Amino acid sequence: MSEYEHIIYEVDGRIATITMNRPDTLNALTNLMMAEIRHALDSSERNEEVIGTILTGSGRGFCSGVDMNDLGELSASGKRASTSFEHLTASPGNPDKDPNYRSSPGYFLGLRKPLIAAINGACAGLGFSYATFCDMRFMDRKAKIVSSFAPRGLIAEHGTCWMLPRIVGPSNALDIFWSSRRVLAEEAYQMGWANRVSEEGQAVKDAQDYLSEIAGTSAPISIMMMKKQVYKHMMSDFGEAMDETNRWMDESIADDDFKEGVASFVEKRPPNFARIKV
Repeated sequence: MSEYEHIIYEVDGRIATITMNRPDTLNALTNLMMAEIRHALDSSERNEEVIGTILTGSGRGFCSGVDMNDLGELSASGKRASTSFEHLTASPGNPDKDPNYRSSPGYFLGLRKPLIAAINGACAGLGFSYATFCDMRFMDRKAKIVSSFAPRGLIAEHGTCWMLPRIVGPSNALDIFWSSRRVLAEEAYQMGWANRVSEEGQAVKDAQDYLSEIAGTSAPISIMMMKKQVYKHMMSDFGEAMDETNRWMDESIADDDFKEGVASFVEKRPPNFARIKV
């Protein structure tokens, strides 16, 4: 699918970009938008040339959270709606069918390729959860994050209670949840939530530059396996993680990418690593 209603999906060379495109609502999430994001990420996973994907917003904001119309319906019904879009059916990533990566946005962790949030403005509510579950976060200097859960009478939603403390620590996570105060880019960087603070309007370019750099130096399969190691082993005992890592290390030493990595270093040339197959 080349056209979506609530997002823009573009591939430029080895980098895919998903732009949430409802600027008049600060890119508030609708059920359709969430389905389109999932479908676009599946397209990135299936494109062997794509090294990674950037998630950003159009206009002044990254994402203001769930669309207020959807929130009103949710409040009236007292339960989450189950909406399906058959034309957008997709199962991105998670080739091992790990049950930990079934929910949204937790499925981001099961993607085989990097997903970077380029936060160009306000990032709130479920938009904050989406950004938190991305692998990295690049923030424009004037961008801000707001959890927004407690003022709506909600709990920390969609697994953010599991992910956020692992990024910023328990105390900072509770501060963000309880106070729902605005956290600007510099403070988010000091906490460890933001990986880069970009000059105004440059977060997307900085994320693109980062992906371009690793596309020229790093093996896509190595990147995939490291992501798998980090998230899977966060949920494992140390001994289990070590045993599995040693098995995977033996497999990587026998792989052609290892031979190519050594040869390219010795011959002082760019490496030609294998792509991730569908």
